[in-house]
Amino acid sequence: MNAPLNVAITCFPTFGGSGMVATEIGLAMADRGHRVHFIARDLPVRLHGTNRKVVFHEVTESDYPALQQSSTYPIALASKMIEVASYERLDILHVHYAVPHATAAWMAREVLGPRAPRVVTTLHGTDTTLVGIDPSYLPITRFSILRSDAVTVPSAYLRRATWQGFDIPESVPIDVIANFADTARYAPVRDRACLRALFPDLHDAEPVLIHVSNFRPVKRIADVVAIFTEVQRRRPCRLVMVGDGPERSPAERMLREMGLEGRVAFLGKQDRFEELIAASDVFLLPSEQESFGLAALEALSCGIPVVASDLGGIPELVTHGETGFLAPLGDVPAMARHVLTLVEDAKRWQGFSHRARARVLEHFQMEPAIDRYEALYRRLLTGPLHR
Repeated sequence: MNAPLNVAITCFPTFGGSGMVATEIGLAMADRGHRVHFIARDLPVRLHGTNRKVVFHEVTESDYPALQQSSTYPIALASKMIEVASYERLDILHVHYAVPHATAAWMAREVLGPRAPRVVTTLHGTDTTLVGIDPSYLPITRFSILRSDAVTVPSAYLRRATWQGFDIPESVPIDVIANFADTARYAPVRDRACLRALFPDLHDAEPVLIHVSNFRPVKRIADVVAIFTEVQRRRPCRLVMVGDGPERSPAERMLREMGLEGRVAFLGKQDRFEELIAASDVFLLPSEQESFGLAALEALSCGIPVVASDLGGIPELVTHGETGFLAPLGDVPAMARHVLTLVEDAKRWQGFSHRARARVLEHFQMEPAIDRYEALYRRLLTGPLHR
């Protein structure tokens, strides 16, 4: 029988997909009997409850006056990694998001020398396609990727983008391990009571659209609003907006100016929103950059069809005409037509719903993904390194 592993995970403790996936990996590893350490600035949003196999280590920065105008987080993070690795004798340090986590892991490994844990870097998208390729960060991001003992990505698209964006030879291995959904939690349970709490005058036949994100510009929140208003002109509907960020206020202002604010619910950041997704009718994802689309996967797991931009890793997740519809970036009229196609034919919607759930059960369940991560960890500890 394989011995339990001692694994540390570093991620952003926010509502972004990278932190949520990292937390789920850690919790699943703990459920398998491994000891798991989270090293982060704050407690990850999905890390709740008590589990003696899970330990949280907070990264704190110095309040020394001379350092207050500089970001010392990468150095503080590397120092905490060194500390935890030294007294916990870590086997694996799994970092999510290249900048600054992979760089901090490299610094920690340089200090630890032969005592250092193996470093696994999981890239999630904007850390390579947006932040990492910025000239200010590209050299150190490329270096950190190449110095990792293993690199994983959630989609074949992101693997290609990483090779090309950083001029990395395709002979450098990058493992594709797709993100996953908790199919028990995100299940097709159609209970609209949660929606009626938001919209007391909601009619049974009135479709509800939903969007979940961090409301950054790449999510194209204005397009979400525009799709909703196009559909609303043809058929009365509602919109649920889960999340927060810089694009929320402009979207709320647009809806107030159109007199539609009563038909839209902005809920801000929510830790649990599966019942809202499962009760809705269509998930909207008109993003201009998506390496995968975790919230869309969770919608499909609930049996909710997705209407999204035809780019990035989304086509690996959403099958056009079967589990949802894809349209060119920014083509609001096409996306609105796709929504109407779904909500105006209950039998057709039901077919999309069944196929969406079946695809997740076949390709995106948690246990096979965790199997692959655990096998990767053990391979690094027992076999020759790629790098």
